[in-house]
Parts: sequence; structure tokens; C-alpha cells
Amino acid sequence: MKKTIFMVDDNDLNLAAGNEALKDQYRVITLPSAIKMFTMMEKLTPDMILLDIEMPEMDGFEALRRLKESYPDIPVIFLTSLINPEAEVKGFQLGAIDFIVKPFSAPVLINRIKTHLDVDALIRERTTQLQKLQNGIVFVVADMVENRDKGTGGHIERTSSYLQILIDEIISNKLYTEELKEIDLELLITSARLHDVGKVAISDLILNKPGRLTDEEFGIMKTHAAEGERIIDQIVSRTENVEFLNNARLFAGTHHERWDGKGYPRGLAGADIPLQGRVMAIVDIYDALVSERPYKNAFTHEEAVKIIMEGAGSQFDPEITDLFYKMKEHFEAVKSS
Repeated sequence: MKKTIFMVDDNDLNLAAGNEALKDQYRVITLPSAIKMFTMMEKLTPDMILLDIEMPEMDGFEALRRLKESYPDIPVIFLTSLINPEAEVKGFQLGAIDFIVKPFSAPVLINRIKTHLDVDALIRERTTQLQKLQNGIVFVVADMVENRDKGTGGHIERTSSYLQILIDEIISNKLYTEELKEIDLELLITSARLHDVGKVAISDLILNKPGRLTDEEFGIMKTHAAEGERIIDQIVSRTENVEFLNNARLFAGTHHERWDGKGYPRGLAGADIPLQGRVMAIVDIYDALVSERPYKNAFTHEEAVKIIMEGAGSQFDPEITDLFYKMKEHFEAVKSS
């Protein structure tokens, strides 16, 4: 399938020349203004944009600035006769990947486009490979943690499913939009698998004790939240993937905090608890309640819902708890699957 290129220029001769040069290799959409370009992008997303700088209504610099707000990954090349150091610096600062001087020759235009599209495809391929490697490591580490804790089989898979349900509902209800707008949601769900990574620091004698823990043992068990933060901080110091690991760190360190400030390890309260911790607190408790443990029988779904709703505004974020209640049948479906 041919890649799609938008060519945006207020000069009909330039549009015709560009179309003639590229039409055999690419699907070319010629547009006479940036305004027309944005209208077209409501229907079609191009693989690349060739953008004139000097245009009426909206010049190329302003068009590029707006493009990068909504379409940051689309490569943009300026086609322009306006070449000077100031224009080049401004263009590159705004996110342009290249400048091609008009009038252009067909071979130059084709080769420059091909080079950038090939590089862009290579970067996407490498990014995909890195994400697969990253996800694979997370799955292995999460499975190692879960295999040590004999009483929580399937906990990570179920909590990931519950988390997806709640996050989708939060988005649908336009709740906490400011907190979510900077978060990669795919990374968010994957990183949640590490929320109990701190349990690797807990003795098997405590982690797999067949009866209830003593107060001293429970105090040791509670350290898994802070230990999880410490472990992830060690990884952060050796990698550059801050966003992914920051999500994992927040899940690990704050999923036992309480809305009323009586949780651990820091006693955070209300909105001071990161959203990651407030959502995970509900899904983690729900799964613990409906699952059998060596020291307790499983609660029914109805009993678990009742307990969680009674904790709204004390243990749990009341708005997220309301969404949990709205989606409770979906939780039950995951539990029963």
C-alpha cells in the first residue's frame, strides 16, 4: 500500500509539480492551505506532510506548532524558498525534520522523502522491539513474584483486567483528565504488573505462612510497598525509560495508601495519593477479598462489593469507588472467568 503524503502550498504550480513527481510512488493529497489540511486530517492521517512556510491565513510555522500538539509523530518537511538561519532554527525547534528549497527537482524531493520515511519506519520497528523486550521482562519478573507467593495465584492477571476496566471508565466519565493526559495508558496497565514486586524482599516463611500473621510479621509484610519503590528506583538509575518505571514505582509504593491518610508506607491522604495508587487500592482489595487465602475463605462478589463501598471516602477515593460500583458486574465476570 502506498504511503500517504499531504502537500500543503498556496501555489497551484508547486502542488502540480509535487504531485507529478510523487504520484507513482506515493498517494499524494494536495491542499491549498493549512486550514484545508487540518480539515482533511479529521478524515485521514498522512504518513508525512510537505508544508510551505509562506501562506495566507496560517503560515507554516503556526501550522507546524498546531500539528505537533495533536499529531506529534507525523514527520513534517518544509518546502520553501524562505531559507535563512533564523527560519531553519525556528523550523527545527518546532519539530520539522528537514527543509527542501523551492523550486525543487523531482529526484531530490523523492530521495529526501524516501530517506526520512525509511528512517521513521526503522525507528518505529526498533521502538516496537524495545517495547516487546520491556513487556517480556515485566511479565517474567511479575511471574517470579507471583510464583513465590503461593496464595495469590492469578492475582496479577486479574488485577490487570480490573485495572483496565476502571481506567476505561474513568476516561469515559472524563474524571481526573489532568492526571491522565500525560500518561501512556498502554504503559500504565503493563507497569501495574509490578505493584507487588517488593514481595521479593519478604521471607518465604512470612509470605507463605499458612495462618494469620502476627503483628510483627504483618509489619514486615507491609514493607513490601517501600521495598517495591526501592527496587524500581534501582532500575531507574540504570535506564532512561522514566515514564514506564515511574508508573510502576507509583503502583508499587502507593497501592496500600488510604484516602483518609491511615495507610502505608507514607500515610498519604486524598488526592495526594497518586492516581495509580488510588485505582490499584480498589482492584487489589477486591481481588484479595474474593480469593481464597490460607488464612481465610473467599468472600462472595456481593460481600466484596459491600465492603469496598463501605470504605468509600475512608479507605478509597469516593469517585473511583462509585465507578467501581457501576462496573461491578464486569469485575464479577473477570473473577468468574
